[in-house]
Amino acid sequence: MKPKLSYNVIFLAFFLFSLFFLIVSKIESKNVVPGEEEYLLTAEKMPAPVGGFEAIMKKIVYPDIAQRTKTEGKVYVLIYVNENGDVDDVKVVKGIGMGCDDEAVKAIKKTKFTPGMDKGASVKVKFSLAIAFKLS
Repeated sequence: MKPKLSYNVIFLAFFLFSLFFLIVSKIESKNVVPGEEEYLLTAEKMPAPVGGFEAIMKKIVYPDIAQRTKTEGKVYVLIYVNENGDVDDVKVVKGIGMGCDDEAVKAIKKTKFTPGMDKGASVKVKFSLAIAFKLS
């Protein structure tokens, strides 16, 4: 005669399985900031600045402090472009300081982008870009 599983054992097994699933899902989503999950990392057609990359560079004013300290380098940013081609957010991933990071963010926020396209529809996309600061 087989012993019957009690409801307590079944409940305990279900509870442990649920707890395990919850912990695993929290670990996997640990690096996702709320709201970021709706932005695609890739699309069939990625967003592009209207007027090309030069349109962003024309909006950049080399900060005085950076010129005086001869600061040069690249500011790496993460750009969030919505389905209308507007910039929702810009985050500096790696900067060089001396006002260059702020200037790069300001110029990108002023720029209109062609929206990203995926499967024939406009989509939200996040992508990285490097803005070079070089003294002539």
